[in-house]
Amino acid sequence: MEEHENARNIRKKAVALRYIAENDQAPTIVAKGQGIIAEQILELALEHDIHVHEDPDMVEILAKLDLNMEIPESLFKAVAEVLAFVYEMNQSMS
Repeated sequence: MEEHENARNIRKKAVALRYIAENDQAPTIVAKGQGIIAEQILELALEHDIHVHEDPDMVEILAKLDLNMEIPESLFKAVAEVLAFVYEMNQSMS
């Protein structure tokens, strides 16, 4: 029972990235939050058919960045892998 209570107390976190190849030099943090804010970010993503990728370690790192900040070069590879996956999914669905 204690384990279940601890699971409920963990606050969900979310970070939203934007990347428009024609405009952006790197993916940019456009929203972030925890708890209710994180849930709202996820709801908006689902409402707009935006892919949600769950990676708690990446969220922890990205959540430390400021809003409207481009991700640092050290995170390019990890984020690029996620974006490539999303691109492939979008192509297979169309």
